[in-house]
Amino acid sequence: MQSYPAPALALVDEMARAAAAEPARAMAFQGAPGANSHRAALEYAPDCLPLPCFSFEDALDALKEGRADRAIIPIENSQHGRVADIHFLLPESGLSIVGEYFMAIHHALMAGSDGPWTAAWSHPQALGQSRNFLRERGIVPLSYADTAGAAAYVKELGDPAACAIAPKLAAQLYGLKVIEEHVEDAADNTTRFVVLARAPLDPATLQGRPAITTLVFEVRSVPAALYKALGGFATNGVNITKLESYQKGASFAATRFYTDIVGAPGEPAVDRALEELAFHSKDLRVLGCYPQARARG
Repeated sequence: MQSYPAPALALVDEMARAAAAEPARAMAFQGAPGANSHRAALEYAPDCLPLPCFSFEDALDALKEGRADRAIIPIENSQHGRVADIHFLLPESGLSIVGEYFMAIHHALMAGSDGPWTAAWSHPQALGQSRNFLRERGIVPLSYADTAGAAAYVKELGDPAACAIAPKLAAQLYGLKVIEEHVEDAADNTTRFVVLARAPLDPATLQGRPAITTLVFEVRSVPAALYKALGGFATNGVNITKLESYQKGASFAATRFYTDIVGAPGEPAVDRALEELAFHSKDLRVLGCYPQARARG
């Protein structure tokens, strides 16, 4: 169901009106007000107007349609892996990655009652990141579209046995009691977000600054295709920091790869590596080059 729980709707409408009045300041995010993406938007760009969107696709549409100037999307978590399928969503969208942001993730257990609680609602990522905490207390995890939406749903539900795992901000917004903070299983729990815009950054503006370039490519269906495609990065000393394979469609004929490298087009070593990659690939798309927010390695 493409809708927010009632306790969130008034906040969504208020934030959407503010964004509509100044779309140049609007930053779209997926989730209800109070979600980790809401917090990430405010930390990345304190002067932005966060625009809540129900799904990742809705957030991208808000950006494409000009209702927001940027979008911030979580793509991977240190404990639970991939968050958004950005390699499926982004290549066909016409949008570009223009920034990245790393945010420490701290979950809180919240409820409208004093318990006992038998079920906890939250996004599957948050449930996975708090798996041991929930198991030790005998609380059953139940999936919801996003963390803050789960908090609003628990408020709407009014079930004394229900609780939510969400950012502390959500408890403040929806009038829930924080039962326990830092319920994530790992103290270094971190999510990486990417910032999207309609136009890419000019690589020339990144000269002299540590940069990341994100790309997707599809290898030719021949022996040693991946070995040959990546050889240019090794011979030119370009560091690959992420290489993730995925299938597009049901043909299973060839594998596509989502890749992050250190550097940007315009650097001779990067240009040579990308030229060799293109030669050995059926398809190559640069999704964006942007300032490096955290050193790799």
